[in-house]
Amino acid sequence: MKVKNDPYEALRYSEFNVFLILRFAMVFAWSMQFIVIEWQVYSLTKSALSLGIIGLMEIIPAIGMALFAGHIVDQKEKKSMLFKCIMGFSVISLGLFLVTWPAVVQDWSNQTILYTIYFLVFLGGIVRSFLGPTIFSLLSLIVPKKAYSNAATWSSSVWQIASILGPAIAGFSITWIGIHWSMSIVLGFSVIALIALAKIGTKPIMNPKIGEPVMQSLKEGVKFVFQNKVILGALSLDMIAVLFGGAVALLPIFAQDILNVGSEGFGILRAAPAIGAFLTMFVSAYVPMNKNAGMKLLVAIFAFGVCIIVFGLSTIFWLSVFALFMSGVVDGISVVIRQTILQLKTPDHMRGRVAAVNSIFVGSSNELGAFESGLTAKLMGTVTAVVFGGSMTLLTVLITGISSPTFRKLDLEKDLEEHRKEE
Repeated sequence: MKVKNDPYEALRYSEFNVFLILRFAMVFAWSMQFIVIEWQVYSLTKSALSLGIIGLMEIIPAIGMALFAGHIVDQKEKKSMLFKCIMGFSVISLGLFLVTWPAVVQDWSNQTILYTIYFLVFLGGIVRSFLGPTIFSLLSLIVPKKAYSNAATWSSSVWQIASILGPAIAGFSITWIGIHWSMSIVLGFSVIALIALAKIGTKPIMNPKIGEPVMQSLKEGVKFVFQNKVILGALSLDMIAVLFGGAVALLPIFAQDILNVGSEGFGILRAAPAIGAFLTMFVSAYVPMNKNAGMKLLVAIFAFGVCIIVFGLSTIFWLSVFALFMSGVVDGISVVIRQTILQLKTPDHMRGRVAAVNSIFVGSSNELGAFESGLTAKLMGTVTAVVFGGSMTLLTVLITGISSPTFRKLDLEKDLEEHRKEE
């Protein structure tokens, strides 16, 4: 007999609720910080390429360190690793707080401030390479396997709520209290994350191969991902969508020069896709997307590409907001399905390494997408670059859907039922 879906299954575990507070605080702080820095850099340079370089500065260490970080995470206790990640982020945020101090801005040249920001963003990329695999691994130690799908939905929903509030508050706070004091809010939320982490207990290390040589460990992780066609297909699809659909990296240009809506309009534009994604994820807690997951993922990413094209062509503010909102709705479907695939298909002892590969495919493609968007905007023009990115997303989905019938038929219901029987 089929088990009735419990939309609050993961929330019945007290540590998971604390985990959600921690996740909210970190995502809020990180997303708000990114928006504040984007605004500062574009205000200093008025250059689309400079916005793209922000992404490049983060992706270089994120890709370079990802596999090594995954190996370390699989070898270490997760709570202590997360503490180090949050402390590292706090130090970087403090540096950005100081470099945006009015006295510093007045005394230093724009070029010096810009290079300092790039350097701190580079350090942030190192921290991020460890943060993603650590959080992914910790989640699986807080809830049982039968609750993985529900936990992934709630975790992604909290991520989206923070992604809504971070950019929105950044846009308003830049206007109300300035760039410098906006960074103090970021610092405050990193402290909240540390307090929440103290409420989570120490977790066992699930990897039976402690002390395994680094290269052997990395090879095993990469081999697992590339041999698992379901995981590889999901990661590849999302990577292409994020890489070529990175219109959000150009939002300061749309806000300031095309739509002429200022920092408050910028905050609304930046928050619109996150609002759409959150609504999708909230609904998915009640209406699971595990049935026919492959086809749903393909349709969602195709629709994402269409939304990006509409946004690129729009010169009406509220039409642009709506296009971004709908891109968030369909992206929310993609995120829920992908996270469920990763949680269900990844063995406990390899979670850090698989999450590291995921960060290369998807997480880092956010920054690479920002660089791609900045570069193509400089070469083609802003609108053409966005439309080009959306069109490439459509083409990729069509090719994948036609060439991979196995992925089209992917269904996660059987996996969940097996885990429920085991527990």
